[in-house]
Amino acid sequence: MISAAQLLDELMGRDRNLAPDEKRSNVRWDHESVCKYYLCGFCPAELFTNTRSDLGPCEKIHDENLRKQYEKSSRFMKVGYERDFLRYLQSLLAEVERRIRRGHARLALSQNQQSSGQAAGPTGKNEEKIQVLTDKIDVLLQQIEELGTEGKVEEAQGMMKLVEQLKEERELLRSTTSTIESFAAQEKQMEVCEVCGAFLIVGDAQSRVDDHLMGKQHMGYAKIKATVEELKEKLRKKTEEPDRDDRLKKEKLEREEREREREREERERKRRREEEEKEKERVRDRERRKRSHSRSRHSSRTSDRRGSRSRDHKRSRSKERRRSRSRDRRRSRSHDRSDRKHRSRSRDRRRSKSRDRKSYKHRSKSRDREQERKSKEKVFSTH
Repeated sequence: MISAAQLLDELMGRDRNLAPDEKRSNVRWDHESVCKYYLCGFCPAELFTNTRSDLGPCEKIHDENLRKQYEKSSRFMKVGYERDFLRYLQSLLAEVERRIRRGHARLALSQNQQSSGQAAGPTGKNEEKIQVLTDKIDVLLQQIEELGTEGKVEEAQGMMKLVEQLKEERELLRSTTSTIESFAAQEKQMEVCEVCGAFLIVGDAQSRVDDHLMGKQHMGYAKIKATVEELKEKLRKKTEEPDRDDRLKKEKLEREEREREREREERERKRRREEEEKEKERVRDRERRKRSHSRSRHSSRTSDRRGSRSRDHKRSRSKERRRSRSRDRRRSRSHDRSDRKHRSRSRDRRRSKSRDRKSYKHRSKSRDREQERKSKEKVFSTH
């Protein structure tokens, strides 16, 4: 049963009694005093309080803030809490499944006894089994006390669970006779709940069925079954994620290796091209040096020939200049002679013209005089 202190811790926090100026306890989610099952979802000890399957109180810290811190941390689902929680829940389910099988066996036994009409009751064999179980329980209880005094709490809790199982088997043997008699008296058919292992009356009132379905034991085992399936799926995906991450990393490494290989090949091709270009450049340099050497020899020869040609050309030009000067002198002389001839001709023409004008004037004067004379003669003749 949960104590009042635990209830107050869950409602108001562990530091509910501290003054405002007092330092609060700084417990991390990975501290050993924190319930790891509660961090994974819930603590199974809280499911079956005051029921036949009561697991006893949990002495560790249940804090919602610590669970949120764990879920937000980088180590979420990486420290193995979920796997431990899954194993513990599976052990609880295995226990209830054994209970369900025992219930089915009891129902089958009662039905066989009813059909055969045999009286049901504990036999000497059952009594021997009961005595053996009682002796085992006493020995285990003594060992549990010794472990408790030594401080081995977890081992004592494990042995206590074994004691509870032996007690249930003993109670089962003791209640076999009374159960069969009650079945025969009631003449009602019973069935076993496949979730929590409780006995139910077939065709019972719906209110009683609803009360069973809403009970702590039934709802607790139903929650455990659902959580087991959910945890299996989460852990399966979590195990697949590293494989996928490893595969992606491997593919990335392969791509990088291919890229490096291509870069090496490209550098090698580039180096070869550069070497080829350098070799070609050296060949071209040798060719240019050869051509320049041959050109220098040819240019020296050409310059010699050009020098001789220039001298010949100078000589020919001097000769041409002398010839041209002589021609010019001859032309100037001939021109002077022609000018003198032209000037003499012009003088002659001017002289002839002046003579012609003089002769014309003389003739005109003579004609005038002649006309004047004739006119006078006419005048005289008229008088």
